[in-house]
Amino acid sequence: MVAVALLSNPRSTGNRAQLPRIRAYCASRPDIFHYEVEHADQIGAALASIALVRPRVIAINGGDGTVQAALTELYNGKHFPEGQVPPVAVLPNGKTNLIALDLGATGDPLDALAHVVSLAAQGQFAGHIVDGGLISLPSGSSDKPVLGMFLGGAGLADTILYCRHSLYPLGLPNGLAHFVAGLATFASMIPGLRGLVPQRSSPVTVTVRRNDAIRGRFAVLIVTTLEKLLFNARTSEGSGIGRMKMLAVNNDLGAMARMVRVALFGVLGREQVDGLHFEQGDTICIEGERSSVILDGEIFEATTGHPITLRSTDPVPFLKLAA
Repeated sequence: MVAVALLSNPRSTGNRAQLPRIRAYCASRPDIFHYEVEHADQIGAALASIALVRPRVIAINGGDGTVQAALTELYNGKHFPEGQVPPVAVLPNGKTNLIALDLGATGDPLDALAHVVSLAAQGQFAGHIVDGGLISLPSGSSDKPVLGMFLGGAGLADTILYCRHSLYPLGLPNGLAHFVAGLATFASMIPGLRGLVPQRSSPVTVTVRRNDAIRGRFAVLIVTTLEKLLFNARTSEGSGIGRMKMLAVNNDLGAMARMVRVALFGVLGREQVDGLHFEQGDTICIEGERSSVILDGEIFEATTGHPITLRSTDPVPFLKLAA
């Protein structure tokens, strides 16, 4: 049994600079099994090989899209006996790193890998193993659902696409690109400036646990199983039932300002806030007229009469670096 099986995507943003260092580190450690893939359709074979070496931990070295593809195959592929899936660690590598950040992996991916190897080699997992549910989204191109941990929709999806197609190609640092995209989103809500991109979001309808539907134009629509939402805000205990958390923020400056205030100084779900809609559930439906949603980097589209139905899965073990 090896300590860590590392699954790397050489094409992820961070790996273009970091992978030579990571390869050299892995070559010096016989207790690491390193497998590289360049395409999502290679991940099944990678996990089948990883299962043969019986690692204590599976570490994923790539962006959120790589993590999503690996989790989808890990959950659907049944490469490990039931109940024997090793905990999954995620290195901070990619443009957003939402999943890695939620698991306490920040900074240099090589430092994070060394921390994972240290924990796995010693078998000291106390306080580091957490159960994380996944979001299951049916895929029209496959009989297997796509799995992830963070979905952005409505205006947030428009902002992500604007950042991806208009700002990243300029070569801006990730943080600056995200800041500019956020400014453009706020500016698009000001009368007289709505010609700016990203465009104003289309109306969507969101239904959680078959409750009354929430309908409107939302600047932010998030569905996640991650503990941290915006600005490290956490949901309050008992604020809902279900593993998936849904946050929708009305498309106006007042609601956005209140979202920032609650995220910085409050706890989502603790109290009702005008313009903010927060629910938890194990089934969430999103419907709209050609409204895009993005699950860990992959784009899907909700249309009228054909809603996207999200369901939570059974928990998957993750390795959290910050105990």
